[in-house]
Amino acid sequence: MGSTSTPTDLSDFLRARRSRLTPEDVGLAPAAGRRRVAGLRREEVARTANISVDYYTRMEQGRVTGASPDILDALATALRLDDVEARHLHRLAGAGAGSRPRRRRAAPVEERPQTVRPMLRTMLESLHGMPALVMGRGMTVLAWNRAAAALLGDFASMDPADRNLAKLVLLHPESRSRYAHRDVCARETVAYLRLEAGLYPDDPVLTSMVGELTLRSAEFRTLWAEHPVQDRTSGTKAFHHPVVGELRVAYETLRAADDPRQALLVYTPTDSASADALRLLLDWTADAPAAAALSHGHR
Repeated sequence: MGSTSTPTDLSDFLRARRSRLTPEDVGLAPAAGRRRVAGLRREEVARTANISVDYYTRMEQGRVTGASPDILDALATALRLDDVEARHLHRLAGAGAGSRPRRRRAAPVEERPQTVRPMLRTMLESLHGMPALVMGRGMTVLAWNRAAAALLGDFASMDPADRNLAKLVLLHPESRSRYAHRDVCARETVAYLRLEAGLYPDDPVLTSMVGELTLRSAEFRTLWAEHPVQDRTSGTKAFHHPVVGELRVAYETLRAADDPRQALLVYTPTDSASADALRLLLDWTADAPAAAALSHGHR
């Protein structure tokens, strides 16, 4: 199976990032007259990063290998990358171990199916009144509790291959009405998949997921081509739930230290009205199985 990263990923990422900036953004004089391209020109990026135009051009064309960490740091600064984007740039460029923003090398991808870690399972089963789930590779939902099913969707009734947060957001028509800021949620989802693809470019599960989303979603294709990169471990989401109406929750992501590819996601109401709505929702679904539903066959 192929990789989620291709030789053109670095080129595409650099072009996408310079296209979103203007000369004024990087302290250059405003451009006179009509510009032929959106964003910064290659020579403007090179000047801001203090490297030669020829070197940057060859880099953007995919004709440079082994760029030094200092050059990549300078490009990250010139392109106004945040820390997550800078690390992604270093990974795409294959920077050496001396790179400052670079994380440790990712462990080899395991072919065997993921199973829920015992401690995460115990924590999940203890969270009776709060929506919670365990997320695995490629945003696969490995386990969930009744509150998560009530808030996000009936995972038990889904085909196991469709128990996936990215599919839930990007492929389910209902997501457009259920998520109050659905476009933001879609972009964050694609940005997280981009981040994971940079960390684990040879993961067959992730490769398959990206391939399916590419085939089935024009929105995904557009967002993927823009190369967003983001790791949102906490934040807020607002829902228009079909049963209880408006509901706003904060979410927190807890990753296992020795297995970062499994994470417990916990959602808590942000205000009293949302807490009341969640209690009403749990009462409405009280006849559903109360125990956490665990999946053992996902990869």
